[in-house]
This record gives sequence, C-alpha cells and structure tokens, in this order.
Amino acid sequence: MKHIMNLAPQPFEAIAEGKKTVEMRLNDERRATLRVGDGIEFENIETLDKVVCKVVNITRFNDFFELYSHFDKTLIGYSESEIADPADMYQNYTAEKIAQYGVLAIEIILI
Repeated sequence: MKHIMNLAPQPFEAIAEGKKTVEMRLNDERRATLRVGDGIEFENIETLDKVVCKVVNITRFNDFFELYSHFDKTLIGYSESEIADPADMYQNYTAEKIAQYGVLAIEIILI
C-alpha cells in the first residue's frame, strides 16, 4: 500500500538526504493501515518535491518522550548540534491527542 505524508522543508530534506530514517507520527486512524513493507510518498509542503520511502519497522510508544529515548537524535531529524526535545512535537500534536492515540516511530529507507 502507498501512503502520502506532508512534511515541512527541513525534515523533508533530511529524509531526502538519507539522514532522517525515523518519521514520528501520531498513532491515529490515518496511520491504522500503515504496515511494514508499505511505501510512503513524502511531499515537501513548500516546494511540492516528493521522495518515496519504504517502511521497514513500526514501533508504538505511549508518547514522544518515550520514543525519543529509543533513538539517536539524528535518526529522528535533529542535527548533532541541536538539542532533541520531545516537547517540540507539541507544535504538531496536542497533549490530549498524544495521550489518546500514542505515537509511532516509522523506520524508513529511501527507494
């Protein structure tokens, strides 16, 4: 199955360059059909450029704090010089939605 996900320019470029190999998302209804082996077409929300990846693993976590503790910060999109703060994800998701659904670490490879 092929899925389409939108991304801001910075995480899009990190995936396109092969640096970001874990996409983090809310484990909501939209992700319910996501399976290992599926394709994901990521689209840059500003340039509309696209990159296609394959899902190689999916791990569910209760929240982003738990997820961040399991991955190197560069794999989830931070540079070596940045501080990886799970609270950054509150820009995208409310605490209520995170508590309701949990979150996913979607491990990907470029295809």
